[in-house]
Amino acid sequence: MRRRGRRRPTNRRATVWWAGVAAVAVAALATAPLTATPESDRAEVANLDSEFQAAVKRNDAATMARILHEDMVLILGDGRVNTREEQLREARDKVVTYEIQDEDPGTQAVRVHGATAVVTARLRIKGTRQGVRFDRRLWFSDVYVRTAAGWRYFFGQASLRLPDSPNSQARTE
Repeated sequence: MRRRGRRRPTNRRATVWWAGVAAVAVAALATAPLTATPESDRAEVANLDSEFQAAVKRNDAATMARILHEDMVLILGDGRVNTREEQLREARDKVVTYEIQDEDPGTQAVRVHGATAVVTARLRIKGTRQGVRFDRRLWFSDVYVRTAAGWRYFFGQASLRLPDSPNSQARTE
């Protein structure tokens, strides 16, 4: 004889919860970015650093602010330290007017290790700073770190003026 009784109740709340989890997981997988490769990171950082150099040339504080990490500092060849805010203020106030602020072609090298990238290049700068003209070349190293918002320029170091000699023009890897 078949027993008549109540059917075992289903836990609707659990079923709905698991269906939601599955939907979120599928959506997350569908929209997840492809895993970055060292080559793609290198290209992205190289482009970002070139964009930053162009923004400095134009005194484009908005673009500089987007690229600079909040804790960024720049160490100059003479030992002075410029913070992110000092750099942005100089750009907004147009303390420097650049005619040239460009990397010498073929000198940029980008090295990537995990969430850190280092850009080195030789830079020619020519312009006026508070009425005083300048024209020189220097080497710089820029350190970028990967953040949740993408690559950000975290630390920079610029050399003193390079001597006007053939040896100062050599590329280092």
